[in-house]
Amino acid sequence: MKQRSLWVAALAMLGITSMASANFRQGDFELTLSGSGGNDKEFEAGSINANASLGYFLTDGFEIAIRQSVTYADGGEGQDTIINGSTRGAIDYNFEFGRWQPFIGMNLGYVYGDGVLDTWEAAPEVGLKVFVNDTTFIYGQVEYQFFFRDTDNADEAFDDGQFVYSLGIGFRF
Repeated sequence: MKQRSLWVAALAMLGITSMASANFRQGDFELTLSGSGGNDKEFEAGSINANASLGYFLTDGFEIAIRQSVTYADGGEGQDTIINGSTRGAIDYNFEFGRWQPFIGMNLGYVYGDGVLDTWEAAPEVGLKVFVNDTTFIYGQVEYQFFFRDTDNADEAFDDGQFVYSLGIGFRF
């Protein structure tokens, strides 16, 4: 009987969320909140982040946003823990597929804190927003940040980059 009740509840949730269909429109705002983790390319050091973003839709698809991140990082064995931050501007294009909203874009900003050389960064990004009702969505995003440190070799700046993964909740208003 319990198993049957679980199936009924799961089908009801599927029915409710499949009815959610929200498309962004010019003039909409978006607030996102997320946590994320990142690592170097060797997976030897890591960090956790708290992120917030406020976006505005210039058109039905194009969005500009300001993002703030705070990072607590553990540099690995024998290293100090540190707190870093980043402030970034982003532009994304959101594709309309009913409740599924994939997006692609880029961001540019400044990274600062205890454990980083304060520097500009840029990142291509891709993600997916899944609406659970007309105003609320769950989203995931992946970006690769590369840094504009003082270097004569652009390959070094790209090689010293990091992947950043985000999973969060968003609100359209």
